[in-house]
Amino acid sequence: MECLTLKKSNCKNCYKCIRHCPVKSIRFSGNQAYIIGNECVMCGQCFVVCPQDAKQIVDETEKVKVLLQSTDPVIVSLAPSFVANYEGVGIESMRESLKKLGFYDVEETAIGATIVKREYDRICNEEERDIVITSCCHSVNLLIQKHFPKLLPYLADVLSPMQAHCKDIKDRIRNAKTVFIGPCVAKKDEAEHYEGFVDAVLTFDELTNWLKAENVVLKKKTDSDEFSKARFFPTTGGILKTMTLDNPKYNYLAIDGIENCITALKDIENGGLHNCFIEMSACIGSCVGGPVMEKFHRSPIKDYVSVANYAGEKDFKVKQPPSCEIHKNFEMIEQRSVNPSEAEIQETLHQMGKAKPSDELNCGSCGYNTCREKAIAILQGKAEISMCLPFLKDRAENFSDIISRNTPNGLIVLNEKLEVQQINKAALKILNLRMATDILGDQVVRVLDPADFLTVLSKGRAIHDKREYLAEYEKYVEKTVVYDKEYKLIVAILRDVTEEETQREKKEEISRQTVEIADKVVDKQMRIVQEIASLLGETAAETKIALTKLKESIGDE
Repeated sequence: MECLTLKKSNCKNCYKCIRHCPVKSIRFSGNQAYIIGNECVMCGQCFVVCPQDAKQIVDETEKVKVLLQSTDPVIVSLAPSFVANYEGVGIESMRESLKKLGFYDVEETAIGATIVKREYDRICNEEERDIVITSCCHSVNLLIQKHFPKLLPYLADVLSPMQAHCKDIKDRIRNAKTVFIGPCVAKKDEAEHYEGFVDAVLTFDELTNWLKAENVVLKKKTDSDEFSKARFFPTTGGILKTMTLDNPKYNYLAIDGIENCITALKDIENGGLHNCFIEMSACIGSCVGGPVMEKFHRSPIKDYVSVANYAGEKDFKVKQPPSCEIHKNFEMIEQRSVNPSEAEIQETLHQMGKAKPSDELNCGSCGYNTCREKAIAILQGKAEISMCLPFLKDRAENFSDIISRNTPNGLIVLNEKLEVQQINKAALKILNLRMATDILGDQVVRVLDPADFLTVLSKGRAIHDKREYLAEYEKYVEKTVVYDKEYKLIVAILRDVTEEETQREKKEEISRQTVEIADKVVDKQMRIVQEIASLLGETAAETKIALTKLKESIGDE
């Protein structure tokens, strides 16, 4: 499971990968997505749909370059969908260009497809099987191995065209190393899991980047030594087109798209299908709709025509190996997720705010189809309660409503037309309004001077703690006005400071009166002092006169 990796810095917690994952094999933890290895079917949809390129395919270009440095011949098995990916380019042009990169030779994977389709014909004609499901698509194989293990007996136990071709190459060329190039992520996992067939896998995108880096230009020519109907393999129904289809016992069906495959497998599991040979492809349009082509090169009708024009009516001339040599075993891959009890599911639904069935919106915004599936994912450690957007919205609104209702400050929210959008009880009280409906939708000029709001709206600068007297309401307020450019809303916060202002005025009046009283006391004291001084002065003068006269009298004697 190293084929798909996550670039954490890019993951933006959008849940788009979960919404498009057909088996919900993605776990969210700490606002980051993680792929659950034993559940993933490697369909590559998370890579295709991720808007931030957080999912990345492991690039094996350097691994291939190391192979090329050895003395062993390195041969390319080129998926037949290449004619759709590289418009107007045939096998000879691909061979010429890839040899410039150092490859010994290039062959078409359709050679392996010829071997595989012959074995499918043999199974249909010689073995008594009720249902046969093709095993060319590794994602379908993983889907059955991991999610429908009871259906493993129906999976054709045959190598994939990639494996059959690379085995054929190694049988023919001594010490050969093989590199598969195609539009599929799952082939990297298949090559890694089943050792001995494929030494490395490149996607078309990796090949294109390598060619550009080496300044190798693909020539527009579709020359070919031979035309084979096995080249139809990468299209929906392409496998069936190559087979004889001469056993009347079977209904031959072609199913593409992972969701359609899941539906068909459920029908088989429930006993609804019998006597069928089913060609299954995880990608819509089969391999020409592969995840790498789908992300960078998506034109299903044009791609089909390109493949059809390059195909033929005959088979490649290839020696058919014995059935035992192309036999493939498929083992069940056990799931580690435990199914929770009904009581646990209901408890989790309650934690998500789903107290009754009508609360279960099943909106899918979290990535899961139903609230119940989301609850199960939470219990399995794949999801978090916070991933429910309606839950978060309700919680945010309730939290905001609690603050709005209980704050002593008045809150008024206006749009850019200065129309009142929201008002709380504290603001109603300040403005002497009975209820919010008396002002909602109306111009704020009905209740407040709009000058400050217009200033904030035009200049974009907030006003903080401006104290003013609302004469109409006989109240003093401290006003803060803020403009939210993102949501285009004007928020006014009014703090009623009437009592503070009244107390301040009272204190000022008391202070003024105190100063006046003090001044009066000082004046009075000064007058008293002056009077005392005056009396003392008169007494001293009289005493002086008396003593002078007494002195004179004594002197006369």
